Amino acid sequence: MNGFEKRAALIKDKILNTTLEMLKTLEPSNLRIADIAKAAQVSQVTIYNYFGGKEALIHEVVKNYIDSSISDFQKYMQQDGTVKEKIERMILQDKEAYHTLSPFLINQLLTEDKELAEYVQKETNEKIIPSMIKLIEDGKENGEISEKVTTQAFLVFINFYLKHYQELVEMVNQENNTDLIESMHHIFFYGICGKEE
Repeated sequence: MNGFEKRAALIKDKILNTTLEMLKTLEPSNLRIADIAKAAQVSQVTIYNYFGGKEALIHEVVKNYIDSSISDFQKYMQQDGTVKEKIERMILQDKEAYHTLSPFLINQLLTEDKELAEYVQKETNEKIIPSMIKLIEDGKENGEISEKVTTQAFLVFINFYLKHYQELVEMVNQENNTDLIESMHHIFFYGICGKEE
């Protein structure tokens, strides 16, 4: 990569990062190229030259965000650690994601952008699900996951848990009850009758 290409890549990254930061507090419909350009300290023409328009820019921001999240997930799943540690990391990563791009916003963008929705589905099928299946198989092999737990049941349960985790966090914040999350984690790992050994 020559000097010009490096500068171009840095400018493009700056625009993407600025847009991501702005999406934390603004609806896409309220996002303006002029505001992004001002915050990124680039001209509006530069943004149009790199991305063609606001919709394409937002598409690229969300795609990069998803790629980064999946890459982090895969790296962590390949590290040494117990099944419990890895699941706790997944839950933490999901919680952190809510502070970057809310699930509501992502669902809205995926509904409006069919190409992006197809990309997310493809990445999930090719990267997330195989990593989860390996986690389950490894957990069964070393005795951390019961043989009674099927792969399908585990995937359905963890998907349900992660989809509703934000609601749990909001309940905790409203009721100021931090024991609730600990209790839910205990139910997740040990069931209502199980106990930590």
